[in-house]
Amino acid sequence: MESAAVGGGVLDPGGAMEQMRAWKGRIDKLAADTKAMSDRLQELRVTVQDDNGLAEVTVDSTGALLDLRLGRHAQRVPPDVLARTIMDTLRRAKGELADRSQQIIAETVGTESAAARAIAERVHRRLLPDPEPDEREPYDGHGWRG
Repeated sequence: MESAAVGGGVLDPGGAMEQMRAWKGRIDKLAADTKAMSDRLQELRVTVQDDNGLAEVTVDSTGALLDLRLGRHAQRVPPDVLARTIMDTLRRAKGELADRSQQIIAETVGTESAAARAIAERVHRRLLPDPEPDEREPYDGHGWRG
């Protein structure tokens, strides 16, 4: 029976060094890919306009509202309609942001590793649009109530 030290196994200094170099190469690539993913996600911005041109929102990579622009017809609609339009547009922007974030994750670190899947799941949970409020609930000027 041949020993691992003779057959190029882990106990063989040359084999062990080769395995260490290969392992370091994989770690270095993973670190570079993770940094590229992080950089691209941090730079991500999404702007969405509602179908009627009443509101346009821009969100950053965390889903935080960066900008809100109201169309020139916004003054002609009831405040509750405008508020609902803004919130719906914000939800759509976050949904698009979640989709684009998933693309970046897949393109940079892939979807095969447990770490990549965990990152994708965390981003998905954080950015997915809130459920739309039931339109039958009255608007009281402060929020939806049931």
